[in-house]
Amino acid sequence: MAGPLQGLKVIELSHIMSGPICGMMLADMGADVIKVEKMDGDDCRRFAPVLEHGESASFMILNRNKRDIALNLKTDGGKDVLRRMLADADVVTENYRKGTMEKLGLGYDTLRQLNPGLIYCSVSGYGRTGPYADKGGFDLIAQGLSGLMSATGEPGQAPIKAGSPIADINAGILAALGIAAAYAHKQKTGLGQVVDTSLLEAGFQQMYWPAANYFSEGVILPKMGSANSTSTPYQAFRTQDGWVNIGAANQGNYERLLQVLDAPHISDDPRFATNVLRMNNREALVALITECLAQDTTDNWVARLDLAGLPVGAVLDISQAVEHPQILEREMIVETHHPLTGAARSIALPIRFSETPRHVSRPSPLLGEHTLEILAEYGYDTGQIADLRREGAILEL
Repeated sequence: MAGPLQGLKVIELSHIMSGPICGMMLADMGADVIKVEKMDGDDCRRFAPVLEHGESASFMILNRNKRDIALNLKTDGGKDVLRRMLADADVVTENYRKGTMEKLGLGYDTLRQLNPGLIYCSVSGYGRTGPYADKGGFDLIAQGLSGLMSATGEPGQAPIKAGSPIADINAGILAALGIAAAYAHKQKTGLGQVVDTSLLEAGFQQMYWPAANYFSEGVILPKMGSANSTSTPYQAFRTQDGWVNIGAANQGNYERLLQVLDAPHISDDPRFATNVLRMNNREALVALITECLAQDTTDNWVARLDLAGLPVGAVLDISQAVEHPQILEREMIVETHHPLTGAARSIALPIRFSETPRHVSRPSPLLGEHTLEILAEYGYDTGQIADLRREGAILEL
């Protein structure tokens, strides 16, 4: 059965992370995504770890389900190939610096004359307008400017970014969402448009709760580690052998927690009678709860608290998360067969469809793996391909 985006043709000029995540999501939903790489490949191909056969694990996890053509866009032949591909494409994605596509003669104003239905998706550091529009963008910088780093970590700690490149990843998700919306519009009107998002906006979008406090009361929330600014106890606690997240935010859950902990010395303490009092005395409460939790293991506490109906879960590392039964049951690990590395695992599309299921059929492509196949699809004969080869316009396996 085909995915919901079967028939959508996407040309991916994006590199490294945000754009490729967008393309991978579209491909998992059935789109035909052709990745156009420069002659030495996406820079992500050189990111660590590089496996013994020369493939990058970072590249492999972001580029499955795509076909690949390598073009030299500094040559007339390379640009001609790309124009031919874009003439009947539904979508092109790019995450170059502002002006790069225009210098190549491939800006949106030019391309929409070639293909009025083209959806042109730009994922940049800061967006296509504004005083920072010409600057290159990176996840770390975006996390800092968005306020995200100021809200992450423990009180008194130096600024710290999220453990995952959340601005990059979220920008890719937003790009895919924007493309889906623009495609719905195209289905009604036949017309394409520009979809414009950025790492800065993708990071800033994560600031809903801090913004709510600042907009309503002018208050900048302090760093609280894993704790919550509205209620407690709602955070990670150390146990005998690890960490456990406990969400006892309302009064009923708080009282059930104390019953499981068998902690009358906490339940009888007037400092913790209400949520407001608990917030005012949070550090003291956390210390007392931690003393109780230190008497047993994470697994045992999870079992006991779960039985009591409390929101609870272990804090896992990646080796544990990929083996978690819920992750496995939801089929969030997919495997493909890569021609050089063999079996390759990856993280699945985190969306399910009842009638048009997601599908993974291809591993990440080798550089230029499908160059000849794609050129043939676009009408290039053997003589024309030979001309492109002599010009240095293409790279093929």
